[in-house]
Amino acid sequence: MSIRVMLVDDQVLLRTGFRMVLAAQPDMEVVAEAGDGVEALRVLRSTEVDVVLMDVRMPRLDGVEATRRICEQEGAPKVIILTTFDLDEYAFSALKAGAGGFMLKDVPPGELLAAIRAVHSGDAVVAPSTTRRLLDRFAPMLPGGGSGGRVRPELDRLTDREREVVLLVAQGLSNSEIAARLVLSEATVKTHVGRILTKLELRDRVQVVVMAYETGLVRAGGSAGPAR
Repeated sequence: MSIRVMLVDDQVLLRTGFRMVLAAQPDMEVVAEAGDGVEALRVLRSTEVDVVLMDVRMPRLDGVEATRRICEQEGAPKVIILTTFDLDEYAFSALKAGAGGFMLKDVPPGELLAAIRAVHSGDAVVAPSTTRRLLDRFAPMLPGGGSGGRVRPELDRLTDREREVVLLVAQGLSNSEIAARLVLSEATVKTHVGRILTKLELRDRVQVVVMAYETGLVRAGGSAGPAR
């Protein structure tokens, strides 16, 4: 079955460009478009969508609030934020609102297509190295600024090994890199990540990174914070 994609951006030219790229793929179909968050929410009420490509800065209702409202719904589509890195600090808030990740608007077509397929299958849409760079930039905007952090009692549910995995995920390592670092199989690392998500009640590994910065487990620059 084709991946059903919705494009949400107030710039018609950008939507046209993305539509042309996606239309050339045998496993993707653009099923809806919207020029702002209000229209996107309206369209989603009557259209089945798997993945939403969401702009941040739009009139009436921006991408952050639209993402939050979408992700609150049961069976909601996955959301990928497309942003201009130097301008859209709000993109970080969108991750906390439930977006699976974000990418730059000038992303090469191949990377965009890979991201759509990845998020549709449930994987993280943001490459670990990109996640680390963006979080280093936006960490001061988090509650506690990524230094003192706020305490999450759920962290006490983690085993020592799971805490190790959390720290490595938050420092930008992929599953294969974590496996090599801890001398584990990649399948075992995936199992640990799944258990971490369940215990901490998080959506995906991007949310794990956000949590680690919020609590001070990892500071800006990718260094581990004090043990809790």
